Amino acid sequence: QVRLVESGGGLVQAGGSLRLSCAASGSIFRINAAGWYRQAPGNQRELVAAIASGGNLNYADSVKGRFTISRDNAGNTVYLQMNSLKPEDTAVYYCNAEALTYGSSHWRDYWGQGTQVTVSS
Repeated sequence: QVRLVESGGGLVQAGGSLRLSCAASGSIFRINAAGWYRQAPGNQRELVAAIASGGNLNYADSVKGRFTISRDNAGNTVYLQMNSLKPEDTAVYYCNAEALTYGSSHWRDYWGQGTQVTVSS
């Protein structure tokens, strides 16, 4: 029904930048909140940044001032600009969206397949 596809991950040196994209497709009526999570080996998945439909932003303390989340006007693509990357940012980054599909009255959470971000020291 809803497919989220992430792109933009890769290998970068400490201090570098990457921009992640998450494109949503399918029978989407509306996307409410969307966000980026990450999971490093041996760690739980954690929230990195989130953006609500009204534009409210929420960031993990560890990325404040370095990462910026945004979405396009249609609201179906979400971006994560990551600057001043650190080795501890290394993780698989997942896109998440709360969406309502045509013909449904229930909001559901959807996840992408993840994209690897590796920051070398």
